[in-house]
Amino acid sequence: MPLLYQPPVGSIVMCNFEGVPPEMVKLRPAVVIGRNRDNRGLLTVVPVSTTPPVPTTDYHHELTVNPLLGKPGEQSKRSWAKCDMLATVGLHRLDRIKVGKDADGKRRYVVPKLSEVDLLAIRTCVKIVLHLT
Repeated sequence: MPLLYQPPVGSIVMCNFEGVPPEMVKLRPAVVIGRNRDNRGLLTVVPVSTTPPVPTTDYHHELTVNPLLGKPGEQSKRSWAKCDMLATVGLHRLDRIKVGKDADGKRRYVVPKLSEVDLLAIRTCVKIVLHLT
């Protein structure tokens, strides 16, 4: 079920990137880096990947904590914010991160938040990509 609200900047959500190659075309975590005041149905996000960028550049940021909480083995994997793949997407593409089921069999979800250090680093990377520095 898609999100019905704009999560705060720094939140990590699952985003369905519905592009056509060479655009990103899969479900993956993304960091919310901008909320749209005038159109509450849009957010700006940066995708997160456990695949290291090749080559790593000044617009890729390795996160200090892996946002894929609750998945076995994922906690130890490294993850990168790929700031050169910045996107503005509709809320219908976003959902919370599923982390399993509770004792009653209901699905459990989380919307983790990045540290201020990681969020600041991502903003710096986005400025580099957009030539704003």
